[in-house]
Amino acid sequence: MSVDPELVDMMDGVFADYRDKHPVATGADRNLWQRLDELGLVRLTGAEEKGGSGAGWFEAAELLSAAVRHGVRIPLAEHDLLAGWLLDVSGLPADSELRTVCLLDKNGHATDVPWAATADRVALVWRADGQYRVADVAAGQLGITPGTNLIGEPRDTVTADVTGLDAAPAALAVVNELRLKSGLVRAIQVCAALDRILQLCIEHVSSRVQFGRPLSKFQAVQNLVSDIAAEAALARAATEAALTAGVAHQWSADNLAFLVAVARSCAGHAASVVVRNAHQVHGAIGTTREHRLHEFTRAALAWRSEFGSMRYWDDQVTDAAMYASAGGLWGLIGG
Repeated sequence: MSVDPELVDMMDGVFADYRDKHPVATGADRNLWQRLDELGLVRLTGAEEKGGSGAGWFEAAELLSAAVRHGVRIPLAEHDLLAGWLLDVSGLPADSELRTVCLLDKNGHATDVPWAATADRVALVWRADGQYRVADVAAGQLGITPGTNLIGEPRDTVTADVTGLDAAPAALAVVNELRLKSGLVRAIQVCAALDRILQLCIEHVSSRVQFGRPLSKFQAVQNLVSDIAAEAALARAATEAALTAGVAHQWSADNLAFLVAVARSCAGHAASVVVRNAHQVHGAIGTTREHRLHEFTRAALAWRSEFGSMRYWDDQVTDAAMYASAGGLWGLIGG
């Protein structure tokens, strides 16, 4: 994953500057959204001829990670990588209005839709008459019941009457790709949160003195931190493997579904160990609202259950491995 270091520094600078001025993350801040739009970051992966910046998923992953590192909550993934991409491949126009995406059930409902209550428009996907359809609908035309996840991000219930909507057909392959991209987005965000937790732990044990020496000198503490580092690294490796395969094969690799499932499974299980150990390392101070640890531990726990639960992704890994059998398992892993 090679990304221009100057671009990464610029992304970090934007979010660091925002958090310096906004100690409490507000989420979906329209002033920040406008600034990101002016910098070409809102539709980072959109085609240049359609008003995007023409970048790729590697750059987008760095952008998402930068936002997570600084505790900024904003629907860049939902707007660009999911809704924007879906409208592009469906031949529907998309502008810089804040968007999210949801897959409706047969009754026209969707639950836990990210950012629907704060979005301008929602890219709807539903199945009718044996075919999937896509429509870009103003949020005001939908029934939206607000809700939140563990860290206060909007996770809403959406109800839509799809009758008469100006819709475009969508192939099953597009819908499956949307599912995989949605799952991978959350893996990227969880990994960024785990990396930030590790950094906070290292800073804490290096500076905190107990019984006349830094916490980092105690073997029990070293074991806790080393487990955090190992789990975070495993999750990151699995996620980067899935992302690299997706980009290299234009999201059509035979083993992509398996790799995304592995990434989500590894990231989800890593979150359990990292969050538990991090709060043990920090002790009582880590449970206070004033300390920033909770911004990342709660985020990791919230995101690991979105766009598919841990059990769902674990089952996907197991089913793929069982279907491949011993003879095909290595090919499934290596591609």
